[in-house]
Amino acid sequence: MSDSDILQQTEAAPAPPAPRKSIGGRNTAVLVGFTAVTSLADGVMKTALPFLAAQLTDSPTQITAVSMTLTLPWLLIALHIGVLVDRFDRRRLLWVANGMRMAAMGWLTLSAVGGGVGLAQLFAAGAVLGVADVLATISASALVPAAVPEAGRERVNAWMLGAETVGFEFVGPFIGGLLLAAGSALALGAIGISYTVAALALLLLVGRFQAAGRALGGAPVSVGSRIAEGLRFIWRDRVLRTLMLVVAMLNATWGAWLALFPLYATQTLELSPQRYGLALSALGIGGLTGALVVARVNRLLGSRWAMFAAPFGTTTLVALPAVTTSLWAVTVGAFLGGMGGTLWTVNSRTVTQRLVPDEMLGRFSATFRFFAFGALPVGAGLVGVLAELIDVRLAFGAFALATMATLLPFFRNITPSALELR
Repeated sequence: MSDSDILQQTEAAPAPPAPRKSIGGRNTAVLVGFTAVTSLADGVMKTALPFLAAQLTDSPTQITAVSMTLTLPWLLIALHIGVLVDRFDRRRLLWVANGMRMAAMGWLTLSAVGGGVGLAQLFAAGAVLGVADVLATISASALVPAAVPEAGRERVNAWMLGAETVGFEFVGPFIGGLLLAAGSALALGAIGISYTVAALALLLLVGRFQAAGRALGGAPVSVGSRIAEGLRFIWRDRVLRTLMLVVAMLNATWGAWLALFPLYATQTLELSPQRYGLALSALGIGGLTGALVVARVNRLLGSRWAMFAAPFGTTTLVALPAVTTSLWAVTVGAFLGGMGGTLWTVNSRTVTQRLVPDEMLGRFSATFRFFAFGALPVGAGLVGVLAELIDVRLAFGAFALATMATLLPFFRNITPSALELR
């Protein structure tokens, strides 16, 4: 049986009943609350783990490797997790993901109370948390259509994205710095409690969250052929291909900055935990600012120049630590990076939603996310090696030059006429 035959059978299968408006409102509140709590915990965690690693070793490779464990699963297992999410109940998979998170943080908290967390424990816990993040992110995204009526999905997706930005980029790092100043056990324990609260909130969801086509017979779908088809679709389109490659480079640079900044902050800038968290929170402030001004920027400059804010802001993000030790300048760079990222995301989603047909959206999203998120650990690993071999600030500079190289394909292929046609 061909993939197209299976697609036709899947489309013909009865879908779960659409949730009533009242149930959709309740589920919206649960999903937004779940996202807010887990994103807050993730923001504290991304601050705590690399900072604890920087207290245990001076090796840039080992410190950045801790950050790398949190993002590497996106490169290794994201496509396979997508298949899993289409076969099993998505709420149960969210419970599994949060159970993994709770177990990892409980282990680290007990170790911190008992005598201290070791570097090997940070590697192991980071790997578990990274796998859980992939499982939770894909499951939560796939669960929305079954939980919320179609009329409310745009709103719930926007609110979930806003909650994620505020918690992960802004409030989480700031609170993480305060908690680390009070003690590592307190910070780690607070993360674990947050994941527990989020898991309990899922009990309030109403509906069926099993993929509709699971029970169909016939030959199994070839995951490899479906992924290859999605990749060919993207590669044959000049605009989509450029967007995918540029965002991969930008995300690699973000992964490098997030991985190396803890060492730069503690050794070069000599920041306290509170000031370290404040510097990281500039990313979230920039992201929120971008969300507030994107419509006005698009009207004044057009979507092409609004998207240009991402390569410009990301270059600034890594260029300033390479040329200055001013905390003010580095924080401004983080703000510009965060704002540019939001302007890029809003406009690139608009372009792809107009261009990608509905029957290709799943494979497009999986392939695009594989390259985008998979670039994060690549950047984290590479910058650690560069910092180890040459110098921390020169490693930042190397990524600034690499990011500037995206400007040529961007301006050559993302033209006003191409965006207008799409």
